[in-house]
Amino acid sequence: MATEAEVLTALSQIIDPDFGKDIVTLGFVKELRIDGSHAAFTIELTTPACPVKEEFRRQAEEVVGRLPGITRVSVNMTARVAAGASARQAIPGIANIIAVASGKGGVGKSTTAVNLAVAMAQTGARVGLLDADIYGPSVPRMMGLSRFRPEIDVDGKIIYPLENFGVKTMSIGYLVEENKAMIWRGPMVAGALGQLLGDVAWGELDYLFVDMPPGTGDAQLTLTQKVPVTGAIMVTTPQDIALIDCRKGMEMFRQVHVPTLGMVENMSQFICPHCGEASHIFSEGGAARLGEEYQTSVLAQIPLDIRIRELSDAGTPIVAAHPDSAQAAAYCQLAGEVARKISILNNRRIDIPVVMQS
Repeated sequence: MATEAEVLTALSQIIDPDFGKDIVTLGFVKELRIDGSHAAFTIELTTPACPVKEEFRRQAEEVVGRLPGITRVSVNMTARVAAGASARQAIPGIANIIAVASGKGGVGKSTTAVNLAVAMAQTGARVGLLDADIYGPSVPRMMGLSRFRPEIDVDGKIIYPLENFGVKTMSIGYLVEENKAMIWRGPMVAGALGQLLGDVAWGELDYLFVDMPPGTGDAQLTLTQKVPVTGAIMVTTPQDIALIDCRKGMEMFRQVHVPTLGMVENMSQFICPHCGEASHIFSEGGAARLGEEYQTSVLAQIPLDIRIRELSDAGTPIVAAHPDSAQAAAYCQLAGEVARKISILNNRRIDIPVVMQS
C-alpha cells in the first residue's frame, strides 16, 4: 500500500510554470486520504481561471496512479483567490480590484470589460463589474440590464447590485434615465464614483473589474486614491493614434503606483466571413511594440467582428451567447491570462535584507 509520503513525493514532480515550484512546496495539495488502493486529494489553485488546471489534474492522476498498490485516483480541483494588498480592508469582501482602461474612447474598452468579466465568471470565480463611466455608461445595455433598477435599503444607504451572466454589476446608468445627460463637474463625478464603490453590497468577490472612462482624469484619480487597485488592463487598437493615448494611460498608472497587468489589442484584425482572409485594418503589431517599450505583455488580440458588436448592443456578450466560438475563446484566453498575472502579483515574495545596527 502506498503511503501519504509517497503520494506527496509523486505530486512534487508537478511544477507550477508561473511560480517555478512544485505544487506540494506551494501548499496546493490538501485533504490527502488513502483508502486501500484509492488515493484522494484536493489541489487548491490560486484562481479558478488557471490555464493549466486540467493539465495539473491529468499529471496528478498519472504520477499517483503509477504508485504500487494505487488503482484509483480522485483529484478535486478547487481554488482560493489571493487578495491584493489591503483590498479587503478597503472594500470588505473584495479580493482584487482591476481597472480596465484606455487612453481614448472608441477602442472597445467596455466590450472588453464586459466579456472579460463574464468569461471570468464562467470559470467559477466570483466576479463584479463596476461601470465607472459617469458620462457614458455602457454596462447596463451590454449586460442586458438597462430595463432594471437596483434595490436600495430602507435607509437609502446600501445599493444592491444587479446580476446577469453570473456577474454582479453596478452603474450610474441604473439610477438615471438612459438618455439623460450627466452635466456634472469633476467633484460630483468623484463623489458618485465613491458611492458606487463603497455603498454597494458587493458581497464576496474574487475580482471586481472597473470599466473606466477613457482618459486620465477625475475617475482614474478617484479610483486609485480611494481603493488599492491590484492592477490595470489597457485596451487599445493597433493604430498609432490609439497607441499614443494608451502610452499616456500606462504612464498615469505608473505614476500612481498601479501595475499594468498587460494590454488587450482590440480590433487586431478583420477576418472576412466569406474567404477567411485576415485584414489588418488598424495596422499591425503596434501593441506588441508598445509592450516591449513598457515591459508588459499583450494579454489577448481580439478580432474586429460584427457578431461581437451586434451581441453587445443586444445585451448578450458573445462569451455567453456563443461560448464555443473563436471570438469567445479569445476572451476566455484573456481571462486566464489576467487571473495568472494577478496570482503571480499577489503571491510574489520579496526578500528584504535586515540591516543590523551596532
